[in-house]
Amino acid sequence: MTTTIGTRRLVRVCALADLVPELGTAALVAGRQVAVFLLADGSVHAVQNLCPFSGAHVMSRGITGSRGEEPTIASPLYKQVFSLLTGECLATMDKEPVVGEQAGLEVYRVVVDNGDVMVESKDQE
Repeated sequence: MTTTIGTRRLVRVCALADLVPELGTAALVAGRQVAVFLLADGSVHAVQNLCPFSGAHVMSRGITGSRGEEPTIASPLYKQVFSLLTGECLATMDKEPVVGEQAGLEVYRVVVDNGDVMVESKDQE
C-alpha cells in the first residue's frame, strides 16, 4: 500500500506488531532495500540496507545500540557504527567504503499510522 501525504510518498512495509524490538527487518521500498528497526523506546528508524563498507545488503542484521542519547546500528560484517538519526558513520573501524559508496547510510523517514509502519520513498513512481 502506498499513501501520499503532501508531496511525500509513504510505502507500507509491515505492521508495527510484526517488528521485534532491537532487531532489524529488511523491506523493499520503491526498488530499494531498506533496513527497519524498532527500538526499545518504541521509536522506529529506517536506513539503507546496503553496508557501504562491505557492499552487502546486511544492515537489517546489524547490532542496535547507542552513543549517548543517539541510537546506532553496527554493521554485522565489519562492525562500523552508524547513527540511526543522521546515517553518519561514527566508527569506520579503520576501513574505507567500497568504491562508489559514501561512508554514511541513507536515512528514510518513518511514519507509524494506525499500527502500520510506513517508509518514505526516495523515488517518484
